[in-house]
Amino acid sequence: MFIDLLRKRRSIRQFQEKAVEQEKIDLLVEAVLRSPSSRSLYPWHFVIVQDKDTLAALSTSKPHGAAFLKKAPLAIVVCADPASCDVWVEDCSIASMLLHLEATDLGLGSCWIQLRLREYNEEQSASARAAEILGVPKGMEVQTIIAIGYPKNEAQGHDGSTLLRERLHYEQFGKKE
Repeated sequence: MFIDLLRKRRSIRQFQEKAVEQEKIDLLVEAVLRSPSSRSLYPWHFVIVQDKDTLAALSTSKPHGAAFLKKAPLAIVVCADPASCDVWVEDCSIASMLLHLEATDLGLGSCWIQLRLREYNEEQSASARAAEILGVPKGMEVQTIIAIGYPKNEAQGHDGSTLLRERLHYEQFGKKE
């Protein structure tokens, strides 16, 4: 059941030194390409990265929260053309989430590395730095990098008691029942 997949999914930042098989990469790619898009504009583009040097370079594109990418066997970089769609952020986020879920379904771990609205340094954004590394054309935005691989350690899903049920409202905000 789908809810079991959601219960199992965790952000994974430590990976085994094991390549992801091409068959699984093909399924990950199919999952993101099947992602829905507002008005069928499909503003997203994806860069599949397995080269260790490129992964190492991308791991420095954001000073905090990306270093673990250096040891990931695979990354899928989610890019978009903001001029093509006013809701490109939402479309890319949906695709990224489907990628996470497909990775979990395939027995892989994954973790979102946010680049949009993050800095590389005082002169350059994290998105611009990643775009430079990957040769992404001007005008395109790198939203996120999804690190993917076989988890180094088995992580249990979050317990149901951690769900933020206090943030549920019924019929109107603030109404609890």
